[in-house]
Amino acid sequence: MSYTTPDTAIRSAMIDRVKFNADGLITAIAQQHDTGEILMLAWMNAAALDETLRTGRVCYYSRSRGGLWRKGETSGQVQHLVDARLDCDRDAVLLLVDQTGVACHTGRRSCFYNALRPEGIVEITQPDVAAETLYGKG
Repeated sequence: MSYTTPDTAIRSAMIDRVKFNADGLITAIAQQHDTGEILMLAWMNAAALDETLRTGRVCYYSRSRGGLWRKGETSGQVQHLVDARLDCDRDAVLLLVDQTGVACHTGRRSCFYNALRPEGIVEITQPDVAAETLYGKG
């Protein structure tokens, strides 16, 4: 399944219909397109959503950095867009992606590795790659 970029006018019209929050952001959930695995949750502003729809490479908004965060620009763990879907209220976006490598900054495939169990919070997966390897630290 390959992604087809909408033209500028259609992208603009779609983004105008998105309900961004008071900070100009929308919740974005990344899901592996072929397995259904939920990879991560992040934020997008209008510019990040536009870039994602325009390029087919997922871009988020980093609240901590205060700017665009192109997934994989530091780690090489890129997300290619397959499809993007808004929820019924148009205030959350589901990104069906083809994930290269791991999605989580901890080196795990998914950010959702902390299970809430009767005995407490349990890490159910170990890192596939050391975070230091991903980000060139250490």
